[in-house]
Amino acid sequence: MSPAALRRAPGRDPGLQPERTRLAWRRTTLSGTVVAVLAVKTTLHGGVSAAGILACALCCALWLAVLGVAHRRIRALAAGPRPAALAPRHAAAAVLCTVAMAVCGAALVL
Repeated sequence: MSPAALRRAPGRDPGLQPERTRLAWRRTTLSGTVVAVLAVKTTLHGGVSAAGILACALCCALWLAVLGVAHRRIRALAAGPRPAALAPRHAAAAVLCTVAMAVCGAALVL
């Protein structure tokens, strides 16, 4: 783009990025909810075993942890016009919980 075209470009709306991030967190919690419900369904459908109950309970606990991190982030995004950056420990917790939920889901299927 030429410098003149850059000057004519409309300004960036700073309110849209936090809104998109909030919606992404909502989608993440919805996905986690689906995983937790499927874990419970899989555990109860194929016959109850100790390993299945343990994997299901772990999946549900991880889902609650993801909900906690997402709720904290959504509140931070709504707090002001320019939200603070996501803390590295919260980002790591969200990633670890998501990966662990995937492992638990795979263990229930196999």
